[in-house]
Amino acid sequence: MTTAEPSTVPSAADTADLLRSLGVRESAFAGGKLVVRSPINGAEIARVPTLPRSDVARLVEEGHAGFLAWRGLPAPKRGELVRRLGERLRARKESLGRLVSIEMGKILQEGLGEVQEMIDICDFAVGLSRQLYGLTIATERPQHKMMESWHPLGVVGIISAFNFPVAVWSWNAAIALVCGDALLWKPSEKTPLSALACQALLESAASGLDWAPKGLSAVLIGGPEIGEALVEHPRVPLVSATGSTRMGRAVSPRIAARFGRAILELGGNNGMIVAPTADLDLATRAILFAAVGTAGQRCTTLRRLFVQESVYDRLVPRLKQAYAQVAIANPLQAGTLIGPLIDKQAFDAMQAALAEARAEGGAITGGERLDVGSWSDAYYARPALVEVAQQSALVCRETFAPILYVMRYRELAEAIGQHNAVPQGLASSIFTNDLREAELFTSSAGSDCGIVNVNIGPSGAEIGGAFGGEKETGGGREAGSDVWKSYMRRTTTTINYSRDLPLAQGIRFGAAG
Repeated sequence: MTTAEPSTVPSAADTADLLRSLGVRESAFAGGKLVVRSPINGAEIARVPTLPRSDVARLVEEGHAGFLAWRGLPAPKRGELVRRLGERLRARKESLGRLVSIEMGKILQEGLGEVQEMIDICDFAVGLSRQLYGLTIATERPQHKMMESWHPLGVVGIISAFNFPVAVWSWNAAIALVCGDALLWKPSEKTPLSALACQALLESAASGLDWAPKGLSAVLIGGPEIGEALVEHPRVPLVSATGSTRMGRAVSPRIAARFGRAILELGGNNGMIVAPTADLDLATRAILFAAVGTAGQRCTTLRRLFVQESVYDRLVPRLKQAYAQVAIANPLQAGTLIGPLIDKQAFDAMQAALAEARAEGGAITGGERLDVGSWSDAYYARPALVEVAQQSALVCRETFAPILYVMRYRELAEAIGQHNAVPQGLASSIFTNDLREAELFTSSAGSDCGIVNVNIGPSGAEIGGAFGGEKETGGGREAGSDVWKSYMRRTTTTINYSRDLPLAQGIRFGAAG
């Protein structure tokens, strides 16, 4: 008996079957007020119940109670839960990756890649659970020891965006769990199903572990009012929020008002410089993936391209040819490289930006809406390449769509200056075979971004490094390196094992003898 191939046309029935296979209870995705639509065809695929704002405080208290039990377990034991989560992600990679594609609209290969990121961060976190190291510090006082230790922080609030509906949660969740924290996740209203699936997989990983406390993780589905309640609660010491700069400006003051911590991952108006010595074949492939992948809806999407004038007329025609030939279709179908935009609002924003570019004299290639599947409520568009004379206010403003602004430059210092002359500072890259140019771009006098690449595009970061950016990108870091310290609190301890009480700085304090 052969197994039928999964349908490439999303439907409520098929999505329900997929959710059940991932362990999600039907009551979590049926009969609710929040209508979930697949951007692939615009069809309704679920109706999710939402959380009243008044329930947020209760869930925070449950999370705090779970934290009080969880923090007392050895970190390697906490890592065991994350290891089990990684195992379940491996087993359900195809199903969860498919759900991500259905709900967000990215091609299946990218959906699977997002789940692989989750698996990778689980592996990283399990190893990290045995490496939450402190310091022993030299002290000026005899028979004293000074050391630095790290302790669990509390309930971590996670606010995620639609474009990476599962990976960003995992970057935070896997690290926070081994650090001894509890989780409260407010996903995008556009992609709640993926969040429900992740929560079900985490609950499955915890099943049978009598030492895993209740309240360790919960999903909070609802509108902005849910996020507001989460960021304002005094028992949520850390909020990791991913989204637009506008969202960051709303969230950050609320957290600061109660002296909480924030990890902000906001806008990214990412640039690339193509120098005279660049390998143009390599650069063309990198530009295509970075500029049009995920339909231009990555925070690391390439949006600004600075091409040295001596190679401009060789590179840009190659890009136009590649843009004309790239496969734009149903993202569940093999061979597709670009799927739809998330919704009409995203398409309208793209068209408004292109109209503004045209009014400024920009030469536009592509950008038109495409009819895919005759689905009137799905918004497929050909990526746009816009040649502009200079970096205007429009170019400095991020449009979350597949628009690439292309500009000429003469001197590298000029290009670096223009590259850095935007409010955002997430990801950047240069294509060059000149060592001096590469070293300059990666130096303190070069790119001012958090991610600075050479001969690779700005997209596709690995989890081993810290992910994040500067300026209006928010300054937060997630994933690898020493990011774990953000999810813990630091203590400095001095132990006196002598019979004297010497004071630091040689201070004498006491009755004269």
